Amino acid sequence: MSVTHAPETDVLRGQDPEMAGILLGERERQASTLQLIAAENFTSPAVLAALGSSLANKYAEGYPGSRHHGGCEIVDVAERTAVERAKSLFAAEHANVQAHSGSSAVLAAYAALLRPGDTVLALGLADGGHLTHGSPANFSGRWFDFVPYGVDGETGLIDHDQVRTLARSRRPKAIVCGSIAYPRHIDYAFFRAVADETGAYLIADAAHPIGLVAGGAAPSPVPYADIVCATTHKVLRGPRGGMLLCGAELAERVDRAVFPFTQGGAQMHTIAAKAVAFGEAAAPAFTVYAHQVVANARVLAAALEAEGLRVTTGGTDTHVVIADPAPLGVDGRTARGLLAAAGMVLDCCALPHVGGADVTAAHARGLRLGTAALTTQGMREAEMARVAALLAGVLRGATDSRRIREEVRELTGAFPPYPA
Repeated sequence: MSVTHAPETDVLRGQDPEMAGILLGERERQASTLQLIAAENFTSPAVLAALGSSLANKYAEGYPGSRHHGGCEIVDVAERTAVERAKSLFAAEHANVQAHSGSSAVLAAYAALLRPGDTVLALGLADGGHLTHGSPANFSGRWFDFVPYGVDGETGLIDHDQVRTLARSRRPKAIVCGSIAYPRHIDYAFFRAVADETGAYLIADAAHPIGLVAGGAAPSPVPYADIVCATTHKVLRGPRGGMLLCGAELAERVDRAVFPFTQGGAQMHTIAAKAVAFGEAAAPAFTVYAHQVVANARVLAAALEAEGLRVTTGGTDTHVVIADPAPLGVDGRTARGLLAAAGMVLDCCALPHVGGADVTAAHARGLRLGTAALTTQGMREAEMARVAALLAGVLRGATDSRRIREEVRELTGAFPPYPA
């Protein structure tokens, strides 16, 4: 597929043709390769329009009605609209839409509820936890005492007995539930019960499933968690950014944790784009989309397993598929390189109980795939089976990668992300 027109580059061609070429190159890359990264999606043209709007010019430290700069009358309306749409979409009493990213949202949640040195229980990094869940390279691991829980070695499911035992023995100030590489639904009611039993706050990091929640294709953490942290991209299909949801009793603490404690000026163009995405997610078409994302992921998982890859937990409930390519004779990092050359873009990830003490080896072993972007393009179950066959063909080395690259171009050409 050849991308011949990109509106955002029109004004650049005369002034900065080098940057215009870079933007067109990225647009072409996205349109001609299979976007299987679980954290990525294609926003709508309306979301892109808000991102590129004059709201990018406005400084707006503070909150609607209480800004540190003048001239915020219009952007106040934009932020209030985003907040009200988020509250309605997720049935939340309060929403903060200023967080710059998912990590910023998690930092704000910790700032609202914790003090340095507090003990926090979270999914271990090798089992699918995020950097903000206690990595020693991240602020979370440096400022707090993280205690990791894991998944069962046979089923790959979260070990609820271990969670309860650790919570009773360590008495954490907070328990975090959520993952970047867990393909099953989180049992929020279970985590709420453990938190209540041990006097802990419950923080749900719902960065990955929140879009499915919006579309009614995944259970909501909002009724159970004290604070829900999320991103506005991924399945939710909005701009790259974060948000927090909570009850009215924590609203002021959450807002102060975002501004002025962890962030400065709000990015008003991004907040407007979030409002657009929330509006889109409230439409019936998004419910159909979210359920198709899951249907596609289940077919992809089954097809990959049939092709010989080992799929963790035996499948998926979400948009995420975690697969071990070792049965085909390659590790995750090698597989990612081979697949990239053939036009299939995805991530490496850790595989639970693989690699032992060698964390680097564990993180390079598996593959993390997602179906959100392909589903946005209009692909369905038949295309998922074809993707799995193409992927396995590359990893087996049985098919010439150049021929597969052409097949990928043919497939993506039939499903352009931004039709002319």
